[in-house]
Amino acid sequence: MHIVRYRRHTDPGPRIAVLNDGVLSPLPVAGMFELLQHRKEEIERICADAAPDCSVSEVRLLAPVDGAMEVWASGVTYLRSRDARVEESALKSVYELVYDAERPELFFKSPAWRVVVDGEPVGIRSDSALNVPEPELALVVNRFEEIVGYVVCNDMSSRSVEGENPLYLPQAKMYAGACALSAGIRPAWEVEPADLAIRLTVARDGTVIWDGTTSTRQIRRPFTELTAYLFHAENHPHGVVLSTGTGLVPDLDFRLHASDVITVTIDQVGELSNPVVVGKEHFGFLTTP
Repeated sequence: MHIVRYRRHTDPGPRIAVLNDGVLSPLPVAGMFELLQHRKEEIERICADAAPDCSVSEVRLLAPVDGAMEVWASGVTYLRSRDARVEESALKSVYELVYDAERPELFFKSPAWRVVVDGEPVGIRSDSALNVPEPELALVVNRFEEIVGYVVCNDMSSRSVEGENPLYLPQAKMYAGACALSAGIRPAWEVEPADLAIRLTVARDGTVIWDGTTSTRQIRRPFTELTAYLFHAENHPHGVVLSTGTGLVPDLDFRLHASDVITVTIDQVGELSNPVVVGKEHFGFLTTP
């Protein structure tokens, strides 16, 4: 089962539903933001009470975030991520220290309206020579700091921009097409997240040019520790998505090209596949009602 946000041509606006075996069962909420104002056990009850309505083939699935929801991300939570940051950075000790520090690295990634979904393009900066996908398990957290579900995230990154100076992190992480989420939220009550396989493939002209796997068992920090720091000094009244960091980073000689296809698969959670484009001009659709 997945919780999805979708739209039909006849709908005045997006709807929220449970997707199970290709059938949508609408939920009595105005948006994902309203669903995440409920406690976890209440969300489970609302989903269980939903009645079948239509086939998923009749609708367009949308990014599973809306309202005042935000996407945040975690950095340097896997050993591979630490090593990659050290390799690329002119200030190597910054990343070595944060991996073992008490406080995790958390940063703002995207407002809801900038998020792209499965099948839509992801972007690389036109002023960056070294760009990579970062496949991550993301937590869907309600307003009460409870993890209620999981989605697949591609935290697109400019390694050349961040490597030049860590203070350039916002430019390396936040730009048009930099945040992609899978369409469906897999409910937390259906997933055991401690050892989920994560796979990243990059295909060029139909041929896979990069393929790697890792597991959530390799993450250094508990998910509840990450959410606790996220909520420590800020409220998230519409809920929030927190991506948990990557354990898969290609070597420095790897370069993404336009038209590459990035696919991220996480066991029990879902799949996210997106073609690559260069530059902000491809993302005008994100501001179209």
